Amino acid sequence: QVQLVESGGGLVQAGDSLRLSCAASVRIFSNYAMNWFRRAPEKEREFVATIRRGGSTYYQDSVKGRFTISRDAAKNTVYLQMSSLKPEDTAVYYCAADRAFGPGDRTGVAMDYWGKGTLVTVSS
Repeated sequence: QVQLVESGGGLVQAGDSLRLSCAASVRIFSNYAMNWFRRAPEKEREFVATIRRGGSTYYQDSVKGRFTISRDAAKNTVYLQMSSLKPEDTAVYYCAADRAFGPGDRTGVAMDYWGKGTLVTVSS
Protein backbone atom coordinates (compact mmCIF):
# COMPACT_ATOMS: atom_id res chain seq x y z
CA GLN A 1 0.00 0.00 0.00
CA VAL A 2 1.34 3.40 -1.01
CA GLN A 3 0.72 6.40 1.19
CA LEU A 4 0.93 9.92 -0.17
CA VAL A 5 1.22 12.88 2.18
CA GLU A 6 0.88 16.44 0.93
CA SER A 7 2.32 19.48 2.66
CA GLY A 8 3.09 23.10 1.98
CA GLY A 9 -0.35 24.61 1.73
CA GLY A 10 -1.27 27.84 3.43
CA LEU A 11 -2.65 31.33 3.12
CA VAL A 12 -0.90 33.62 0.65
CA GLN A 13 -1.68 36.81 -1.23
CA ALA A 14 -2.35 37.09 -4.91
CA GLY A 15 0.92 37.17 -6.84
CA ASP A 16 2.78 35.13 -4.24
CA SER A 17 4.47 31.78 -4.73
CA LEU A 18 4.06 28.52 -2.88
CA ARG A 19 5.56 25.07 -3.19
CA LEU A 20 3.56 21.98 -2.42
CA SER A 21 5.20 18.67 -1.64
CA CYS A 22 3.88 15.13 -1.83
CA ALA A 23 5.92 12.47 -0.09
CA ALA A 24 5.39 8.84 -1.02
CA SER A 25 5.89 6.10 1.54
CA VAL A 26 7.82 3.91 -0.92
CA ARG A 27 9.86 4.29 -4.10
CA ILE A 28 7.21 4.58 -6.79
CA PHE A 29 8.39 6.87 -9.56
CA SER A 30 9.66 4.01 -11.70
CA ASN A 31 6.20 2.43 -11.70
CA TYR A 32 3.85 5.36 -11.19
CA ALA A 33 3.20 8.71 -12.72
CA MET A 34 2.41 11.48 -10.27
CA ASN A 35 -0.39 13.98 -10.49
CA TRP A 36 -1.81 17.03 -8.79
CA PHE A 37 -5.53 17.68 -8.70
CA ARG A 38 -7.49 20.34 -6.87
CA ARG A 39 -11.00 20.94 -5.64
CA ALA A 40 -12.15 24.50 -5.13
CA PRO A 41 -15.07 25.31 -2.82
CA GLU A 42 -18.37 24.21 -4.36
CA LYS A 43 -16.63 23.01 -7.51
CA GLU A 44 -15.71 19.64 -8.90
CA ARG A 45 -12.23 18.21 -8.73
CA GLU A 46 -9.99 19.26 -11.60
CA PHE A 47 -6.69 18.17 -13.02
CA VAL A 48 -3.73 20.49 -12.41
CA ALA A 49 -0.54 18.80 -13.55
CA THR A 50 1.11 15.45 -14.12
CA ILE A 51 4.63 14.11 -14.48
CA ARG A 52 4.70 10.80 -16.28
CA ARG A 53 7.11 7.93 -15.62
CA GLY A 54 9.46 9.06 -18.38
CA GLY A 55 9.47 12.62 -17.12
CA SER A 56 7.00 14.22 -19.53
CA THR A 57 4.85 16.89 -17.94
CA TYR A 58 1.38 18.17 -18.76
CA TYR A 59 -0.61 21.03 -17.28
CA GLN A 60 -4.10 22.39 -17.17
CA ASP A 61 -4.25 25.41 -19.44
CA SER A 62 -5.04 27.84 -16.61
CA VAL A 63 -1.79 27.03 -14.77
CA LYS A 64 0.61 26.76 -17.71
CA GLY A 65 3.53 29.09 -17.24
CA ARG A 66 2.73 29.58 -13.56
CA PHE A 67 2.95 26.07 -12.07
CA THR A 68 5.76 23.55 -12.39
CA ILE A 69 5.61 19.90 -11.41
CA SER A 70 8.82 18.08 -10.58
CA ARG A 71 10.01 15.08 -8.63
CA ASP A 72 12.97 14.01 -6.53
CA ALA A 73 13.44 10.26 -6.71
CA ALA A 74 15.93 10.22 -3.86
CA LYS A 75 13.29 11.72 -1.58
CA ASN A 76 10.30 9.93 -3.11
CA THR A 77 8.73 13.36 -3.34
CA VAL A 78 6.87 15.22 -6.05
CA TYR A 79 6.53 18.99 -5.97
CA LEU A 80 4.19 21.58 -7.36
CA GLN A 81 5.84 24.98 -7.56
CA MET A 82 3.13 27.60 -7.89
CA SER A 83 3.84 31.21 -8.77
CA SER A 84 1.75 34.26 -9.64
CA LEU A 85 -1.02 32.77 -7.58
CA LYS A 86 -4.55 34.01 -8.13
CA PRO A 87 -7.63 33.87 -5.89
CA GLU A 88 -9.11 31.32 -8.29
CA ASP A 89 -6.26 28.96 -7.39
CA THR A 90 -7.79 28.62 -3.94
CA ALA A 91 -8.53 24.93 -3.42
CA VAL A 92 -7.57 21.77 -1.64
CA TYR A 93 -4.71 20.28 -3.62
CA TYR A 94 -4.40 16.52 -3.87
CA CYS A 95 -1.51 14.37 -4.94
CA ALA A 96 -2.30 11.15 -6.80
CA ALA A 97 -0.39 8.29 -8.38
CA ASP A 98 -1.30 6.20 -11.40
CA ARG A 99 0.31 3.34 -13.30
CA ALA A 100 -0.94 4.29 -16.73
CA PHE A 101 1.33 4.90 -19.67
CA GLY A 102 1.00 7.88 -21.95
CA PRO A 103 -0.31 11.31 -20.98
CA GLY A 104 -2.57 9.87 -18.29
CA ASP A 105 -6.09 10.49 -17.07
CA ARG A 106 -7.36 14.02 -16.50
CA THR A 107 -10.50 13.04 -14.63
CA GLY A 108 -8.88 11.32 -11.69
CA VAL A 109 -10.88 8.12 -11.97
CA ALA A 110 -7.82 6.10 -13.00
CA MET A 111 -5.69 7.09 -10.03
CA ASP A 112 -4.41 4.24 -7.90
CA TYR A 113 -3.53 6.24 -4.79
CA TRP A 114 -4.53 9.58 -3.35
CA GLY A 115 -3.27 11.82 -0.62
CA LYS A 116 -5.57 13.59 1.82
CA GLY A 117 -4.90 17.03 0.44
CA THR A 118 -3.47 20.35 1.53
CA LEU A 119 -5.39 23.62 1.51
CA VAL A 120 -4.16 26.59 -0.49
CA THR A 121 -5.93 29.89 0.06
CA VAL A 122 -5.06 32.88 -2.08
CA SER A 123 -6.37 36.22 -0.91
CA SER A 124 -6.95 39.14 -3.25
